[in-house]
Amino acid sequence: MPGETPPARRQADHRRPYLMLPPAVRAAAAWSAAVILLITVASLVVFALVELRAATVPVILALLGTSLLYPVMPWMVRRGVSRSVAAGLTCAVLVTAVGGVIALLVNSLVHSAPQIAAALQQAGDRLAEWLGPFGEKIRHALDNAQGETNSLISTVTNGVLSGLGLATQIITGGVLALALVFFFLRDGHRTGDAVRSYLPARSAETVVACAERAFDAMAGFMRGTTLIALIDALFITVGLLVLGVPGAPGLGALVFMGAYIPFVGAFLSGAVAVLVALADGGLGTAVWALGVVLAVQAIEGNILQPLIQSRTVELHPATIMVAVVAGSGIAGILGALLAVPVCAAGLGVVSVLRGVPGRSERGGEDG
Repeated sequence: MPGETPPARRQADHRRPYLMLPPAVRAAAAWSAAVILLITVASLVVFALVELRAATVPVILALLGTSLLYPVMPWMVRRGVSRSVAAGLTCAVLVTAVGGVIALLVNSLVHSAPQIAAALQQAGDRLAEWLGPFGEKIRHALDNAQGETNSLISTVTNGVLSGLGLATQIITGGVLALALVFFFLRDGHRTGDAVRSYLPARSAETVVACAERAFDAMAGFMRGTTLIALIDALFITVGLLVLGVPGAPGLGALVFMGAYIPFVGAFLSGAVAVLVALADGGLGTAVWALGVVLAVQAIEGNILQPLIQSRTVELHPATIMVAVVAGSGIAGILGALLAVPVCAAGLGVVSVLRGVPGRSERGGEDG
C-alpha cells in the first residue's frame, strides 16, 4: 500500500551450483563420478580384450609361457649360445613338453572317461539310497553332469573329425603364441631400453618397474602352480592306484588341470575322485580316498604353497576367489585359468605405483 516500506529483498546467491551443496555431498559426488568413470573404462577395456580374444589370448599365453621359460635364457647365453638359437631351442623344448603333456592328459582322460562317468552314476544311486530326497538332488546333478560331459566329448570329437573351424582357430592361436614366445625370449632384454627411448626418464623407469613386477608375478604363479600341480597329481594318482580306484590316471589328469584354477579346481577334482571311489569300493574306499585328497591338500596348503609361492605371488585367498569367479563369468574356463596370473600381474603393478619394494627375479640376467 502507499506509504508502506517494501519488504527487504533477499540477497541473491551468485555462487556456482555445486558450491551450494554441503562439503560431504560434494565429496561423495566426486568419488561416485570417479568410481563410475573407472568402472566404465575397465568395462570397455575388458570388452575390447574379449572381442579381440583371437589376438589377446595368444599374447597372454605367450607371456605366461615366456615367464615360465625365461630363466633358461641367461643360463644358455652365459655358455656361448646366441639368443636366437637359445630362444629357438627353448621353444622346441616347450612344444615337445606341452605336446607330451597334452597327449598324456588326453589319453588318460579318454581311456578313463567311461569308467569315471559310470562310477559317478553309481555314486549318485548310492547317495540317493542313503540320503533320501537330498540324495536324489545330488543324483540328478550327477546325471546332468554325466550327460553334459558325454555331450561335450561328442561335440569335441565331432568337431575334430568333421569341422575345421575350431581346430583352425586353436592351431592359429597356438602358432601365434609360439612365435610370440620366441620373440619375447629373444628380444625381451631390450624392452627396458625401448621404453626408455620413447618416454621421459622418470615415466620410463616407472613403466619398466611395473612391467618387471608384473612379469615376475606371472612367472612366480606359473612356476609355482606347475610344480604344485605335478606334485598333487602324482601323490593323488598313486594313492588312488593303491586303493584300486578305477580311472586313477584320468583322475590324476583332472587334479593336474584343476590346480590351475585355485580352490574351485581342487575341490571339483577331489570330489570326483571321492565319488568314483565310493561307487567302486563303497564307503570305506571313499573315506580312504577322501583322506588321501585331504592329506595332499593339507601338504599343499601348509608346506608347498608357502615354500614355493610365498616370495612371488602374494594374493589373499579372497582375492583369488573373486578373480576366478570374475574370470569364469567373462570368458568361461579360459577366463578362470587366466584370471589369477593376470590379477597377480595387476597387483604387482599397483604395488610399484604405491612404492612398495619388491624383489626382481631377473636381476642376474645379462643385457
